[in-house]
Amino acid sequence: MEENKKTCLYDKHLALGAKMSPFGGFDMPIEYSSIKEEHMSVRHHAGVFDVSHMGEIFVSGPDAEKFVNHIFTNDITDAPYGKIYYGIMCYPDGGSVDDLLVYKMQGNNYLLVVNAANIDKNDAWIRENSKNYDVTIDNKSDVYGQVAIQGPEAEEKVERLLNLQVKDLAFYTFKEIEIEGETIIVSRTGYTGEDGFEIYGSHKYINKVWDILIASGEVAPCGLGCRDTLRFEVALPLYGHELSAEISPLMAGLGIFVKLDKEEFIGKEALQLQKAEGVKQKVVGIELNDKAIPRNGYPVEVDGKEIGVVTTGYHGLSVDKSIAMALIDAQYATLGTEVEVRIRKKTFPGTVVKKKFYNKNYKK
Repeated sequence: MEENKKTCLYDKHLALGAKMSPFGGFDMPIEYSSIKEEHMSVRHHAGVFDVSHMGEIFVSGPDAEKFVNHIFTNDITDAPYGKIYYGIMCYPDGGSVDDLLVYKMQGNNYLLVVNAANIDKNDAWIRENSKNYDVTIDNKSDVYGQVAIQGPEAEEKVERLLNLQVKDLAFYTFKEIEIEGETIIVSRTGYTGEDGFEIYGSHKYINKVWDILIASGEVAPCGLGCRDTLRFEVALPLYGHELSAEISPLMAGLGIFVKLDKEEFIGKEALQLQKAEGVKQKVVGIELNDKAIPRNGYPVEVDGKEIGVVTTGYHGLSVDKSIAMALIDAQYATLGTEVEVRIRKKTFPGTVVKKKFYNKNYKK
């Protein structure tokens, strides 16, 4: 059995007494104090996450823009330097290879930030589909470390503690900064529903950033446990749950990131057909009337008939309700539809509601 990888901050997590667990092929911190405490730190103050497990794949060359547009549902035509785009890579049948961020670097160069569990799959997919394009693919996932500082106090902490000027960064933009003999990337995206920044750099620099933030006592170390509860409350998808080879971006409710008016991209024809005919299943929000906790994989039923399955479920820490996202038959996806979630041998009544259980607080 293959051993899990370790990020450049692995020893720091152990020193802080983190509860570790496998995630995406890495040994990652799930929690330090408690998921609830870390969740609330991000909602009300600031927290820092080790996200060095994420993948960084660079695409460059004369055909780089054309090629990235070919494999990406969003449209990066004439993208300005410093702009970030969210979108999906799709299979020809419209299923999702992965969701990712595309950073427009200087010249005809792009950084693709992909999910940890899909790095090898994505790398192979990108290379396989690049054969007819004059591009160079450079997977630097093992070179970069990355931390994410999230929360309403994130901007102030990054500026004061790390001495990085970030006030000028708009949402979904980045800049490169020369510091300590290397070029780091600082972006403003986030995966928590709060304002936040990502810092990419060498393992040495990322260790230094982590040490400064933790030593300050002003930024809470946060694990993947609360990263999941935070992203879930604001309806941000997690690959393998709300997106997969079987779940298209249209089924996931991500149509805004699928530019069907673009000349071409892999999966366009299938997604056009899905839009014309209407998707057969949709990802929806469900609020239970009970305190029972719905979990991934639990059946959703109407009148004893299974109509779908929970993709993510928790007790919503910011809203104090039992909530879930679920992939269900489209005919039951209307807001207000009454459903039941089967939890072990018992069913619990619930209602189809908006997926965004909590309002995002991004910097506009």
